Amino acid sequence: MPKIDALLTEMVNSGASDLHMVPGLPPMLRMRGDLTRTKHSPMTHKSNEELFFEMMAPEQQKRLQTTLELDMAYDVEGLARFRCNYFYQVRGLSAVFRQIPTQIKSLDDLGMPDGVKSVLQVRRGLVLVTGPTGSGKSTTLAAIIDHINETREQHVITIEDPLEFVHVNKKSLVTQREIGTHARSFADALRVASREDPDIILVGEMRDLETISLALTCAELGILVFGTLHTNSAVKTIDRIINAFPAIQQNQVRSMLSESIKAVLSQQLLKTADGAGRCVAVEILLSSPGVANLIREAKLAQIASVIQTGTTEGMQTMDQALQKLVDEGRITAQAAYWKAIDKNLFVDQCGDSVFE
Repeated sequence: MPKIDALLTEMVNSGASDLHMVPGLPPMLRMRGDLTRTKHSPMTHKSNEELFFEMMAPEQQKRLQTTLELDMAYDVEGLARFRCNYFYQVRGLSAVFRQIPTQIKSLDDLGMPDGVKSVLQVRRGLVLVTGPTGSGKSTTLAAIIDHINETREQHVITIEDPLEFVHVNKKSLVTQREIGTHARSFADALRVASREDPDIILVGEMRDLETISLALTCAELGILVFGTLHTNSAVKTIDRIINAFPAIQQNQVRSMLSESIKAVLSQQLLKTADGAGRCVAVEILLSSPGVANLIREAKLAQIASVIQTGTTEGMQTMDQALQKLVDEGRITAQAAYWKAIDKNLFVDQCGDSVFE
């Protein structure tokens, strides 16, 4: 048994979401959003190298030493599955391990608002789930794919780096491909995916122009495409996609996007008021003729107002989502202030505590 398994077992038993291993410090656990040091001895470059290489196949060791970084998934039988990111930094070889839950939670279990559940009815087009690293994008997408798997007879292709949640075939056929293992890149995998008779394609990350372009093309073909971006609002998400293209193509892209975009879910995780866990706040943009027109006419700044007034359709801004969580007592006003787009909305509710 690899020696790292003991640390991963400690991580799971403590309820931590992540394990950080950096030379010069003891292993550190992320507990409810905060990093805490364990009582182990500090790691060194050599001790990390020994622990990490024991987990890897020879070709993975070679890839890490060649590219200086590596993403992979790792299973500990009877315990959990982990997403592993290895990288070199100024102090030496380091890594972050994130626990991937073995049981896929439903959108209800995740505390998602009803507007998110409307995405489950979408049959074609582009749905984007966005947010910073560690905001639960993969967990949300896994819940959506699992619901589809349980309720529809469809062919679902997932393209991920690394492959995180493993889906068993229920009503749907789920084909899962991992970058580096089953395909060389997201773009390569997407390029052939449309020939594999898919109903749904999940793109783990839309990192570059070619991947974004191919995802839009697949959505135009009538395939339902799910993707992720590291943006913190619906407006910035749409802007990021358009500006990924050269200026000469942007009018055409606006037209394509206005027809294909069905929803943008931008989410953040916040510590709960009791400090016992974390909950999700989600900005929800749903497609409508008005939204499509604003995208075509490059009036993206007006989309925020459409979201704000579209609560009856299930839409909400990030600030509205945060205010609802504060009103329900699930998070503090101070937590909302630090995540808010318009912080002035929460200043009076915080009082002097925002500066503590």
